[in-house]
Amino acid sequence: MSEVPGSHLIPEFEQLTGRPFSFYPPVLNIEHNEWKLLEATWSEILVHNTKTDLEIWVPRRFIGQVSQIEKPVMIVGLIKEIEYNAGIIRPHEKRVLSLPRASSGPPPAAAGTIPTPAMIGGVRIGGGQDSKIAWLVGGVLVLGLLAAFVGVRLSRNDRFEYQAVMQEELGFGAQDDYFAIVRKLGPPATDRWKEPSAEMQYRALSYPDRHLTVIFMGTERKNALYIGAFNDEWRPVHTVTHAGRGNTRSLLDRLKRF
Repeated sequence: MSEVPGSHLIPEFEQLTGRPFSFYPPVLNIEHNEWKLLEATWSEILVHNTKTDLEIWVPRRFIGQVSQIEKPVMIVGLIKEIEYNAGIIRPHEKRVLSLPRASSGPPPAAAGTIPTPAMIGGVRIGGGQDSKIAWLVGGVLVLGLLAAFVGVRLSRNDRFEYQAVMQEELGFGAQDDYFAIVRKLGPPATDRWKEPSAEMQYRALSYPDRHLTVIFMGTERKNALYIGAFNDEWRPVHTVTHAGRGNTRSLLDRLKRF
């Protein structure tokens, strides 16, 4: 990996020298979202992926603002979603696939070939008594298979466990603030802030009865907006598209419990 050539590093990106950062939203088709700056010109920047050793050129027209905060990680904003494909960076386009039209079906079956209640397997059986016997035999076979399945499960001492999951769609959006959340969920059990001296502020409202922690983010406490929610295990259960810059799932994945 080459060193950052200072003569090609324009002032706008000097703060990224030697520091890892993440793109927001992340570059599609690249799983690991941690990068270091190698070179910056007036038209594009060269970045290096810290895990995969991949080096790519990102056009400057896709680059937005650079966050001054380093916790949990520095953020380089992208003005639109981009993807890595065939060795180049290009805007992500959502493709709509049209379903093929149904082909014409087979011709209608001739009369007498469709099984009726008096036919099994295409073979006509006798009277009503024979039909009852056939249904009885089929029922016995089904019960036998079910009993065998239950017996095998019990013999293996398998245990069935049930896990509670969120049964409602929260319905919150990226423009919702503290008051919008409280109007729907009520006052939280706890209300806490993460690192109040940092430029990017994080707020957490805890609702233990709902097994839910609601998260806000903003450059100032007064303008913090909703970015998603965690369950009791601090796993994201709801995300939003925030400020037109992609889904907040990757941001929540990096946010440690506080």
